[in-house]
Amino acid sequence: MRPLLAVFLFLCVPFADARSAKDLVKAARTQVGVTTGYDPAYRKLAFPGGDVPPDRGVCTDVVIRAYRKLGIDLQALVNRDMRAAWSAYPKHWGLKSTDTNIDHRRVPNLEVFFRRHGSALPLSERAGDYKPGDIVTWLLPPHLPHIGIVADERSANGTPLVIHNIGAGTQVEDILFAFKMVGHYRYLPFTSAP
Repeated sequence: MRPLLAVFLFLCVPFADARSAKDLVKAARTQVGVTTGYDPAYRKLAFPGGDVPPDRGVCTDVVIRAYRKLGIDLQALVNRDMRAAWSAYPKHWGLKSTDTNIDHRRVPNLEVFFRRHGSALPLSERAGDYKPGDIVTWLLPPHLPHIGIVADERSANGTPLVIHNIGAGTQVEDILFAFKMVGHYRYLPFTSAP
């Protein structure tokens, strides 16, 4: 009986622990009504696992918090990757080394991280090319980077909605094609599904 139980546990444990794009969307959606403000202030954060107060944040915090609910700490991962490949990351902020308080909260750094980890997908104007859990980045006028997570629901015209914080807290909105899109990523390190 014991060998049979061992085989059963071996086969079932990975499935019990598996995460999916659907889980990422669900984790992002839990922020709606909780994160009600936009606050880009620089703050000292614990490392790893540091966060600003849950009622506030910026667009990147939506992404960071969703992944963190699934056991993926972008604060630690981005820091490790920046230390390993400093020259690959933008130097817009005049930093000479990594900063665990803010590096993961900057859209250009997340774009580089996702690209470096094989998650970049082609940009497209076809709604069907954007799946729930995909990460999308835009350049808002005049030149402000923005990021969001594609939701699991669509607008009346079939455009996937996006979970993001553009200024009024975490929202689910029809903005996928509203601004100049500059990045499309599918970062699912917790699943082997395409």
